[in-house]
Amino acid sequence: MSLRVLVVGALGRMGERIRALVAEDPAVQLGAALEASGHPGVGSAIEAGLTVGDDPKAALASCQVAIDFSVPAATLSVMRAAADAGVGYVCGTTGFSPAERAEIGEIAQRIPMVCAPNFSLSVNVLRWLSEQAARLLGDGYDAELLEIHHSAKRDAPSGTALHLGEAVAAGRGQQLSQRLVLERAGETGPRPDGAIGIQTLRGGDVAGEHTVMFVGQGERLELVHRASTRDHFARGAIRAAVWLSGRNPGLYTIEEIFGLPTPPS
Repeated sequence: MSLRVLVVGALGRMGERIRALVAEDPAVQLGAALEASGHPGVGSAIEAGLTVGDDPKAALASCQVAIDFSVPAATLSVMRAAADAGVGYVCGTTGFSPAERAEIGEIAQRIPMVCAPNFSLSVNVLRWLSEQAARLLGDGYDAELLEIHHSAKRDAPSGTALHLGEAVAAGRGQQLSQRLVLERAGETGPRPDGAIGIQTLRGGDVAGEHTVMFVGQGERLELVHRASTRDHFARGAIRAAVWLSGRNPGLYTIEEIFGLPTPPS
C-alpha cells in the first residue's frame, strides 16, 4: 500500500508542489492536508476528496509520515503532536533558534525524523563540493557566499546558505560561528583572516540561488546552484518520507537518504 503523507502548510508554495508530486508518485498518497487556524483555505476541498484541516491531531491520525515546509512555531507544534501519534517527520522548515533545534533533537528520540535546510540532491552535492574545495584551496582563498530568494521568504540568510557556510568552515577545520560575517557597512577595516561572508538578497519569485566563491589573487572559483522550480525540493522531501517509513526513532541526515558522505559533527 502507498505511504500516507500529511502535508503541513498544504496551501503554501512548497505545500502545493508537494501535493502535486505526491499525486504522481505511486509510492505515496495524500492522507491529510493541514493549514494554520484562521487560514482562509481551511475547510476547502482539494484533491483525493480531502478537505484542508487545522487540527494536527486529527490530520496525523490518518497518516504515517508528515512533510513540513512552514515556519518554526507551527512546525514545532505539529511535530510535538506527531511524536504523540508516532508519525515520522520530514522537516524542511528553516530559521529555528538554538533552543528550538535542541527541542527537535529531543522529539527525534520518539519518532524517525529528518530535518534539513534543503532537500535537493544537487544542493547537497554542492555542499560536499564546497567542503572539498575549501579543504583543497586552503587559507589562500577568501570564502564568500551570496544567496537570493523570493521576496516573501522570512529568514535570512537562508538555511541552505548557512549549511554551505558550515561546509566551507568544516573544510578548513573551523567553526562557522567563529568566522561568520553577515553584514558590512561603514568603515569595516581589512577583511579578517579566515572570515566566511554570507550576503543575502530578496526579490520577486526566485525559488533559490546560492553561489559559493573562493576568491584568490588574480582568480576566483565559483560553485553555483540555481533553482527555477521548487519541484526538486518537493521530490527530495517525498523521497525522504518513503525512506523514513518503518525506521527506528532518531534524527537522520539528508546525506544518509541520498547516500552522500555525512559531514563531520
